[in-house]
Amino acid sequence: MLRGLIGLSLLLVVSFNLNAADYPSFQALVDATEKNGILVPPPGIYSGPVTIDTPITIDGKGKVTIDGGGKGSVIYIDTDGAIIRNLHLTNSGNSHNDIDSGIQVRGNFNVIKDNVIDNCLFGIDLQQSEHNIVRRNRISSKPVELGVRGDSVRLWYSFHNKITDNIIRDSRDMVVWYSANNTIARNDSRHGRYSLHFMYSRFNDVDSNHYENNSVGIFLMYSDSVVVRNNYIANANGPTGVGIGFKETSDVEISNNKILYCATGLYIDVSPYDPDATNRIHDNVIAFTNIAVNFLNDWKGNIFKNNAFKGNQTQISVAGGNTANRNTWQGNYWDDYEGFDLDGDGVGDKPYELYSYADRIWMDVPVARFLKGTPVMAVIDFLERLAPFTIPNMLVRDQSPLMTVPELKKAHVKSSIEL
Repeated sequence: MLRGLIGLSLLLVVSFNLNAADYPSFQALVDATEKNGILVPPPGIYSGPVTIDTPITIDGKGKVTIDGGGKGSVIYIDTDGAIIRNLHLTNSGNSHNDIDSGIQVRGNFNVIKDNVIDNCLFGIDLQQSEHNIVRRNRISSKPVELGVRGDSVRLWYSFHNKITDNIIRDSRDMVVWYSANNTIARNDSRHGRYSLHFMYSRFNDVDSNHYENNSVGIFLMYSDSVVVRNNYIANANGPTGVGIGFKETSDVEISNNKILYCATGLYIDVSPYDPDATNRIHDNVIAFTNIAVNFLNDWKGNIFKNNAFKGNQTQISVAGGNTANRNTWQGNYWDDYEGFDLDGDGVGDKPYELYSYADRIWMDVPVARFLKGTPVMAVIDFLERLAPFTIPNMLVRDQSPLMTVPELKKAHVKSSIEL
């Protein structure tokens, strides 16, 4: 009996101590593959980490798992022209300083596609890497608090990369730092912090992504000449919830996006920063938000055309009781427009004008936001409109408001190229 208990205890100890080191080494298979060769490993679980320093193709056929053993990055690509596909990568290290990832890339013209990356702090990290393709991967971080998760895809000083068709869940951010001429298209990101965050990154293209239930949809900081079009952004809620935000950002085009059910639809802070530039915001639907467009300050240079503002609690907010009328507002649809179209041309007979009455006191006194939307503020607002005791500020004047919601233009998105 005692001997049986001892044997059972030893078996439990052996099972408990089983880790990635007990799996066959994947590095050995990589080292045995000749340059430009194709590696199709036998199905199973292998141990990492793995370094790839020659251009080879690895195809797991959806039947191969590489376990990083909780140390470092699972795969480190230090070459040009490698292809990594159909692998399951899991169990990276936990170091933010070392950017422990499913895959780290330090090369050009690599293809990373159709992989599942889970329980990895960061998903895919590209540093000083160009012309890489990251496509159709499923990425999630470690099951920890949102602020200490890693980023799904991270670009640092990397150019001409294509990040497309990825499914991202429960990661922190997708970040683009000091990087230009990248395409970020058709990704689906949910339950994170920033769906997409630019810092000092110019000339990037953001097209047809689906961002839902994240704290922030897209934020552009010091990042000029970015095109953001055809995206669906919804349910960016909470005290910092923003659909699309701008911080000292110039010469951007924001078009054909749907921004729905967000705390703030557009957040604008000293943008455009370049006094000779404009930001073009057109053909978007901003609906069912707490504040459709929130200006942090009295600024100019933004052109709003052919947008639909519908079902928002507050259409325009300007901090400090200033005006947004130094920007261009032309041919937008406002669901609170009080006017007619007697000549039937689809444009209101009088301008749309939005004034700051008593119910906007929270713009001047932020702590009064607690009373926003309450019956007492509605009564005060009604009385001031009936017999104004001050001259209200005009927030917005649209000379040619539309009478019906404009249709979004049909998105022309290039299909995913099979490689």
